[in-house]
Amino acid sequence: MMSFLAENIGTVIVAAVLVAVVALAVVSLVKGKKKGSCSCGGSCGSCGANCACHSK
Repeated sequence: MMSFLAENIGTVIVAAVLVAVVALAVVSLVKGKKKGSCSCGGSCGSCGANCACHSK
């Protein structure tokens, strides 16, 4: 097991960083959704969920 980790330490580190970045992105999206914010970026005319995103 230790030899496997020693041979693949670079891959393990990159994978851990990617998992952390994805986890932070998901947490940010969940927090934003709970606050009621929208992820359309302000261009609601081209957003597929424009009727559900902002009250008119």
